[in-house]
Amino acid sequence: MALFVRLLALALALALDPAATLAGPAKSPYQLVLQHSRLRGRQHGPNVCAVQKVIGTNKKYFTNCKQWYQRKICGKSTVISYECCPGYEKVPGEKGCPAALPLSNLYETLGVVGSTTTQLYTDRTEKLRPEMEGPGSFTIFAPSNEAWASLPAEVLDSLVSNVNIELLNALRYHMVGRRVLTDELKHGMTLTSMYQNSDIQIHHYPNGIVTVNCARLLKADHHATNGVVHLIDKVISTVTNNIQQIIEIEDTFETLRAAVAASGLNTMLEGNGQYTLLAPTNEAFEKIPSETLNRILGDPEALRDLLNNHILKSAMCAEAIVAGLSLETLEGTTLEVGCSGDMLTINGKAIISNKDILATNGVIHYIDELLIPDSAKTLFELAAESDVSTAIDLFRQAGLSTHLSGSERLTLLAPLNSVFKDGTPPIDAHTRNLLRNHIIKDQLASKYLYHGQTLETLGGKKLRVFVYRNSLCIENSCIAAHDKRGRYGTLFTMDRVLTPPMGTVMDVLKGDNRFSMLVAAIQSAGLTETLNREGVYTVFAPTNEAFRALPPRERSRLLGDAKELANILKYHVGDEILVSGGIGALVRLKSLQGDKLEVSLVSVLQIKGWLCPATRAPGHISPPGWHYTPSRCSPNF
Repeated sequence: MALFVRLLALALALALDPAATLAGPAKSPYQLVLQHSRLRGRQHGPNVCAVQKVIGTNKKYFTNCKQWYQRKICGKSTVISYECCPGYEKVPGEKGCPAALPLSNLYETLGVVGSTTTQLYTDRTEKLRPEMEGPGSFTIFAPSNEAWASLPAEVLDSLVSNVNIELLNALRYHMVGRRVLTDELKHGMTLTSMYQNSDIQIHHYPNGIVTVNCARLLKADHHATNGVVHLIDKVISTVTNNIQQIIEIEDTFETLRAAVAASGLNTMLEGNGQYTLLAPTNEAFEKIPSETLNRILGDPEALRDLLNNHILKSAMCAEAIVAGLSLETLEGTTLEVGCSGDMLTINGKAIISNKDILATNGVIHYIDELLIPDSAKTLFELAAESDVSTAIDLFRQAGLSTHLSGSERLTLLAPLNSVFKDGTPPIDAHTRNLLRNHIIKDQLASKYLYHGQTLETLGGKKLRVFVYRNSLCIENSCIAAHDKRGRYGTLFTMDRVLTPPMGTVMDVLKGDNRFSMLVAAIQSAGLTETLNREGVYTVFAPTNEAFRALPPRERSRLLGDAKELANILKYHVGDEILVSGGIGALVRLKSLQGDKLEVSLVSVLQIKGWLCPATRAPGHISPPGWHYTPSRCSPNF
């Protein structure tokens, strides 16, 4: 019985959707968007599609899921309307669009889809209308009436003044000598037009947008008895030049032309492929400081990285961008390409001055600002775009500029501006040496650092690397942002000023008057040798204040019992190095006493009280690690 029910359900599904098969081909992005629009419109009747119209324009789009909920296209608000899906029409007195459009020839179908101007111009030629009405199989990408109206007057005049040559050729270029439906329109393919077998470029994007020579497909797959009609939003023209040829003939690309020639990329830009060139104009190059520009133009590797950062791996027509996209360049960087109304944006900036210049191997968009990748920048230039300007000023004042702008392979450890909220240190010999110890004598990448690694600084110090579950630290300072890798140097943004190691634990404690009572206690407990020898320790150091907080009798008793004192002090020493930046929600650290210390973010690492090992009473199980006993211990972290 259950099998019968499943088979019946399958039969009903196939009956409702004759195109469905048990294992049909995957739907194209365009078909998926059309399917979603149909789903959103079904409450209004059969074959009704939801359409989003950009307020204040005539632009309409079949809606995908994201646009449906956002109600925006290119940042502009939209209104939803409900129209007959392609290929269907209304019937008076009935809900929705229940009737399929009657099949007629191509010429008559042009009127049905809203391309009456194309009909009109077809009439003016002597040969084309009989062909459109006669036998055969054709595809026409028919410009909408608005597309014809938006042509510059001089272009339109040149077409209509010579209808049997110019106009006829233009219309034939919109035609293909066979039926081509949207499921055949693949991204990057070319179709052979009926004008001198010239290529028509097709791009079918993941968001469902289909373009024909960068004209957007508005309504597709209108069947005719002798072919199919697709409505597009522009009049398209033949494409004869590749990207390199366009660069060579445009005056505004004089600097770009020289840069491409010097880099050797001209061979790629005149070859096969489908690229998007974000082409910087002469004005874009002029905005760059001459010192920076000359340095890049004189460095073949930096120049190649710069130009590759302006080339996308596939052709991206402006009409395909209806929301933000992350697109990868040949350099390997990611550009955020978006739109605001009719303007395209790159990384949030409206710097595209001319768009959709089509080439045989891709598309060009003119930009008025250079997109300099990190890989072509000096350390100074990397830092200018990071939150480390205060530290950079200190390096400059300390006379270290040549290291940060030259060709040495270095890594700069630059503390965040917030580290200096209480002021900056004076530039003296100590500060200069400290800053030199923030420069590593190698160009590093944080992903290759490992626990226990040592790094040599310009100041001659050896710095240790500590890897924690959620932090990567160098000595007491942890990396606070993704590293930026420049032409010769790498920038690590750090969460504090780095303190190079200065002797043993005992050396540090003896050098700080706050711990004089602790030093005496360590010596009394016989732990001086332990804390002076080579090893890795974290000391939770009670200050003199913590000692004085003990009742005098209790303090005297503790200091007089070397064994108990040693036990307590060992509990304040972890057997590995834990810097504050490496503390997550909770870190368990084994003490020299043997019990576990539990350290959390709510703690502070300078001990104001005492830590005590866990004690156990009959019938009582202590919590893991340690706890406080009222007689000698108070909350410490």
